[in-house]
Parts: sequence; C-alpha cells; structure tokens
Amino acid sequence: MKITAIETYLMQVGGPGEAKSTASAGHYEGGNFGGSRNWLFVRILTDEGIHGVGECSGWPRVIETAVKDLTPLLIGEDPAHIDRLWHKLLASMMGHGMLGTVGGGALTGIEMALWDIKGKALGQPVWNLLGGKFRDRVRVYGHAHDTNKADRLLALGYTGIKVGFTGTVDLDLVASIRDHIGRKVDLMVDAHGPSWMTTQDAIAVGRELESLDLLFYEDPVAPEDLDALARVRDAVNVPLAAGERVSTIWGIQPYIERGLVDVIQPDTGRAGGITQMRKMAAMAEGHYITLAPHSGSLGPVAEFAALHVMATIPNALMLERLEFDWEGRDDVITPTLKVVDGHMKVPDAPGLGVDIVIEEILKYPSRRNVREISPDDGTAYALGTAHEVPYFQTRFERRQKLRIHR
Repeated sequence: MKITAIETYLMQVGGPGEAKSTASAGHYEGGNFGGSRNWLFVRILTDEGIHGVGECSGWPRVIETAVKDLTPLLIGEDPAHIDRLWHKLLASMMGHGMLGTVGGGALTGIEMALWDIKGKALGQPVWNLLGGKFRDRVRVYGHAHDTNKADRLLALGYTGIKVGFTGTVDLDLVASIRDHIGRKVDLMVDAHGPSWMTTQDAIAVGRELESLDLLFYEDPVAPEDLDALARVRDAVNVPLAAGERVSTIWGIQPYIERGLVDVIQPDTGRAGGITQMRKMAAMAEGHYITLAPHSGSLGPVAEFAALHVMATIPNALMLERLEFDWEGRDDVITPTLKVVDGHMKVPDAPGLGVDIVIEEILKYPSRRNVREISPDDGTAYALGTAHEVPYFQTRFERRQKLRIHR
C-alpha cells in the first residue's frame, strides 16, 4: 500500500444556539474563543482505496500550510510504518528550529490518520493495535461556570466538573459549585491565562482551594515558568495538572521527571500523535502520574483518538469533554459520540471508527484563527488593563477574593 494524496479540510466553528450557516464563534462551556476557533481535519488517501482521517490543533489555519509542506515527503510511502514516517517528518522540520505548536499539530493529524489507515487495513480498532483495552468506556468530565450548567452535567451522569477562569479565580463561585454538587462529584479548577497569575497569587489561590477537595488545580502559572510551578507545588496541598500546550515526549518530560504535577494533560490534536500520547502515558506511569487529555478547543475526530489512547493505558484519569459545544459539531463526522452515565464507549469499528462529512465541513470556510482582545475585557485582565494585554499580572483584587474561609 502506498500513500497517494493528503487532503486538508479547514473550517470555522460557530457558537452554541447560533445559526449553523453563520459559523460565528462565541462562548462555549470551555471558554470564550473570541471568534478564533477553527478545526483542521486531514485525510490521507492510498492506492488501495483505504483512507484515514486525523485532526490537527494548536493553530489550525497555520498548521494547514505545514501539512501541505510536509505532504511531498509522504507521497509514495507505505503508511504502515507509522513511527518511522513520524521521525522522517520531525527531522525534516528541525532546520527551522525546535518543534512547536504548528509542527506538533501537523505531526499529530498526519500520524492519527496513519493509525486510522492501519486499523482499517487490518480490520481492527486502533486500541487493539496498541495492545488491547483496560476498559470498555472512558470516564469524562465537563465544564460548568454556574450551578445550572452543573445540574445539566449531573443529569447526564457526569461525576467530574471543572470550573475554568481566564484571569482571577473566583473562589466564591468555586465554593458555591462545590456546595451545590456535594463531595461525591469530583471538582477541578482551571486557572489558565493570559493574563497569568504571579507565583505568589497562584499559591494564595491554591491554599484557599485546599479545603474544597479538588481533584486537581490546573495551570496555576504560565507554562514557560516551570520553576514557578515547582514553587506552587511545594507550597500548596492540592494536586496539580498541566501540559496541554506542549508537544512530544520532550515537551512533557520536565513536568514528569521533575514531579511538578499529578496529572499530565496533553492535547490530543497537538501532542504529536497517538504514539506520542502512549509514550507520554508510559513516562507518567513510571512516576505514578495520571493522564487526562486536554480537549478544550478540539473537534470531534481527536476525541475518537483520545478514547483509543485512554482505553489502552493503565493510568487514565478522565477525558475532558465539551458537552455543550457548538450545535454543528455532530454534523461534520459520522458516527457521533454520546455520554452515557458519565462515560463514553470506546469505538469498536476498524481504525478510529469515525469519518468526516466533507460537504458539511465545506459549509464553514475559515475566516480567522486568532482571538481579538476587547479593551473592555474585565474577566481575563484586572480592571482597566485589558488594553495593555499583559501576559501576566498581580491580582490587585486578591485580598477581597481570598476570603472564603475568613
């Protein structure tokens, strides 16, 4: 079997409750993407009529160019040799500098599609090619920023809920959701920026969260500042989680080997691929660290890939899920995934068990893939500073926020 072509399908993603024909982005349970959310799907064709699909995330509109640049290196290759082809592409990019989001996203979508081809060619689901299953279904968690959304998740059987913030963590809100859902439901807090908290603010917030029995405290400081993460780790008695912005085993390595987190969160669309996710999981397993893949902005194909990975590793924690996503999400793939009793069933069809619906994707051409910051944004930035767009900042309002136990 030989690779004959690689196709890319880029689309703009719309907001919940909006007409699908507009595909305008808006607020999702995972956050506000400010009109910037795109999905990029990859389809690899072969001379035997078998095709595979994958998904690239990170910066989809730019990654599409990367995939097209890499395509000539794969034409005529046997798609069965997945890891060798991955390393061939990795080596081809190194002259441009260290691998980043764009390279990681391109490698991920391509490698995912190669696994899909291999599974279809052998008549086996990807999880079986990875060594078989630990579990038939994967536990998921959802996002809630108020008690009403939490109730909707609980009605679907969710037993894990995350409250996310861009900017100051509203401790009163977290406490109210914890009181509302009780202690039998796992609660998580995501403090992702920008603007990021300073180390001392992250520690102060973390200490206030200690009594709320969190499953984890996610991204308390900027991802580049691993020393700050280490200081938070030493000062706060709450499990920590991070890693959604890095690619490959080399990107996640310091989080694991320095013992900075209890949970790694590689993004299934930009971590480097299914093989890299498995290697990350193995590294984490050796340090008694669990894995809970990021899925905050991903489309539906990467979700299928995540299920295959999570089914095959012993240290799977939970999978992030945008339960209340854009209404067109289920239209661009077949079949679709559903949550039952807080879990998603691992697919049994050959390959990934999913295909893209091209005619639906083409209805939503990409317009923009970067977020526009509003000068009036009082959520991500301290009052009156949004026009400065600081990457990190001290929380002047911290004293009045940190009062839930005083």
